[in-house]
Amino acid sequence: MRHSISDFIYLILCTWTSHSFKGLNFSLLEKKEMHLFLVLFILAVNPCICKRKHDTTCDVVPKNIHIEVGSNISIVCLTCGHGEIYWTLNTSKVDKSLSTTINSSHTLLSLWNFTNQRATLQCHSKDTHQVIGGTTIRTYLKPRNISCIWHYSDQETESQPDLFTCKWEHQIDPKLDVNYTVLHSTQGEICNTSETTCTVKDVDSGPNSMIINIFSDSIQITVRAKTAALEVDSYTREFQPRHIWKMIPPHYNVTTFSDHLLVVWKRALFLQKCQCEVKYNEMVLSKALEKQENGNMTIEQVESCSNYTVSVRCALLEAPWSDWSKEKTVLTKLNKNYVKLCLWRKVAEPKKNGVRTIHAMWKKIPSTCRDTFTYTITPTPYQEALMGGNYTETLCSDSSCDVEVNQDAHRINLNMFHNVTLLVEDTVHVPAIGESLPRVTNIQASALEGVILLNWKAPVQPVSGYMIDWTHNGNQYYWKKTNYTNATLSGLLDKKPYNVTVTPLFDDKTGHGTQALQICSRVGGPGNVTIDTVPYDKYALVKWEVKSQEECSGDVVRYIVFYSKLDGPQLNVTINGGDQEICLVDLLPDTHYRVYVEATAPTGTTRSNEMLFKTLRFGQFFIPVLGVSGGVVILLVLSLGLGCCVWWRKFKEKLIPNPGCSSLALWPALTQEGTIPVRPFRNPSESVCDRIYTEESQRTSTSPLDSGFNPYPAIQQIEEYIDPDMAPAPEIWPEEWVKPAKTQHPSSPNDSIAPLLPENSPGSPYRSQISGENPGRRPNRLNKNVPVQQSDRKSPVMVYVTLDMFEQNQCS
Repeated sequence: MRHSISDFIYLILCTWTSHSFKGLNFSLLEKKEMHLFLVLFILAVNPCICKRKHDTTCDVVPKNIHIEVGSNISIVCLTCGHGEIYWTLNTSKVDKSLSTTINSSHTLLSLWNFTNQRATLQCHSKDTHQVIGGTTIRTYLKPRNISCIWHYSDQETESQPDLFTCKWEHQIDPKLDVNYTVLHSTQGEICNTSETTCTVKDVDSGPNSMIINIFSDSIQITVRAKTAALEVDSYTREFQPRHIWKMIPPHYNVTTFSDHLLVVWKRALFLQKCQCEVKYNEMVLSKALEKQENGNMTIEQVESCSNYTVSVRCALLEAPWSDWSKEKTVLTKLNKNYVKLCLWRKVAEPKKNGVRTIHAMWKKIPSTCRDTFTYTITPTPYQEALMGGNYTETLCSDSSCDVEVNQDAHRINLNMFHNVTLLVEDTVHVPAIGESLPRVTNIQASALEGVILLNWKAPVQPVSGYMIDWTHNGNQYYWKKTNYTNATLSGLLDKKPYNVTVTPLFDDKTGHGTQALQICSRVGGPGNVTIDTVPYDKYALVKWEVKSQEECSGDVVRYIVFYSKLDGPQLNVTINGGDQEICLVDLLPDTHYRVYVEATAPTGTTRSNEMLFKTLRFGQFFIPVLGVSGGVVILLVLSLGLGCCVWWRKFKEKLIPNPGCSSLALWPALTQEGTIPVRPFRNPSESVCDRIYTEESQRTSTSPLDSGFNPYPAIQQIEEYIDPDMAPAPEIWPEEWVKPAKTQHPSSPNDSIAPLLPENSPGSPYRSQISGENPGRRPNRLNKNVPVQQSDRKSPVMVYVTLDMFEQNQCS
């Protein structure tokens, strides 16, 4: 029977699908010398291979593979004569170097250290790009990092442990439902859970209990994870009972002393070696205990009147630690060796009599010290203090006291008593007024991030140190001693001005203090900015004010005014820090705007609240101009109306002739000169228009039209031809009325007209007055400005004469 190498590899891959040989991987196939051995082995255990060898189905084998993350895998494509092929993994082409062509119908793909959680592998024909076959590969992780402990449910009583708990890690898709089983090497399944921890209760009791012998060699534990698609076991972990035994917390007591703490405890498993730890205020001290030894530990260098929290735990060698015992808090006693009063003084300006007030101050004993302490201050003149003597003591409070001294140098003595026992004493020197003592010079102070940095020049004389005191309100003082010519003051109140004084110290005296310039711990922003606006039509005046609520605020170096329409881009204007108003120009009338101001100082920036304003529809002078213009128009209208009223009144009052008020009269005869004297009417209301001339007078007088002059241009003179028999007697006219006149002849006989409205004519407004000599005759012709032809004899004529043609209630 003849077989090629490719046939052998194919047979191996066929048997790879069986569970017994799933461990055979590509690393075995790499070695050609192993091919014959593997084929013989496979033929011996799997006779179905020969049948599958001649199967010509096009596909990829094996199918639906589950492998552990990081393992290697080999896949075969049965090409069925499709020629050259290529592979894709999740639609991405696989490197050609990973594929090996065995023969015309078999191609092998080797994947190393496969870590994809899920992948689809397909084989394609290179010529047609047709998918020949494919498979899915899923990876899994075994449960790992298994840890187990043997412990107690009752943490107070020492007995045999009754709980066995194991924990592990397993990285898997959280969407999958996983069930875990804890397997004991000899007792089988001991716990089932869906979590990554499991506890077995009632160990060594009950029919289904887990039996653990502390003297046994080991306990072997395996964790099995099972899903709907796969089942995988972890690597078996071996435990020694003594290495997983968790002790109960020890019982302990703490005793306080003035300079240390003593911790004593009793441990469990008294017959075993163990190690213990003592924790106090986050610090841990360790101690190893031998068999049948209880623990004790001394905690030294504790602070006076301070609280300490203490706890203890223990563990067998290589076993897990017990839980920390319940914490206990204790208060240490006052240790007089660590009490530092640090007495200092502030000297006030002397009064007129030379008396000075000394403000003595010292470090306060912690309030946690529950004992009762008293303090006394004794001011002693410096010279007398060297010789000793008794002086008046002043009982003081617990941290400061004021006493008065004269202009001489003094020593201030402070004594601290516990009940009646003197615990601590301290003294400080007060120079005399005008005493020549050295002082520091060139003191400089600066602030940085909430701390004050100081440096100064030392005096010529040697010093033992320097005392620095500072205050922010003149009532509460802080002080400290240093041996250097520089210092850092921390723990300051934020944004507060401080007065700092540096005083040199000598062996038994103090020099004069030098005060630095007042300095702020930190300079804040420029303060709160409040703004106001005065809008106009095309511009707006913006004003603001900076008010600081803090004593230390930065000086403003510039202001930035931001403004914009409600729906428009933001604009800004930067101005100098000395100005606090600006005029925003080129605005739109009747438009809403928003504006705010940013004040910038070297120490920060403060922004005002945003303000809305609306520009006016018209300018500020529009209303006054409109009012003035309206007033002028009103005055013009009133003036015109008044003028019209006056004109109309005059027009209405003008007298209009009414023919109904006329009457007839007889003209007198001509005078010797041949004229009729014309005399105006005596009625003052009559005008020259009322004058009437007779026919003869018109003949004898020159016509105004002929002479070119008309003294009465507004009057048309109407004359009537009268029959001589009807003319009135000339004797009725006064002689002075009659004057000679030239005779005028009519230019044409047609110029005469019919008699003017005879009396018997209906609707005549005239009243006819005729002479008694011929009342029945009427004029038969009327001529306008035409002379009347008369006979040679002089006889009276009848004419119409208007006596009063204006209505003045005289017509009857």
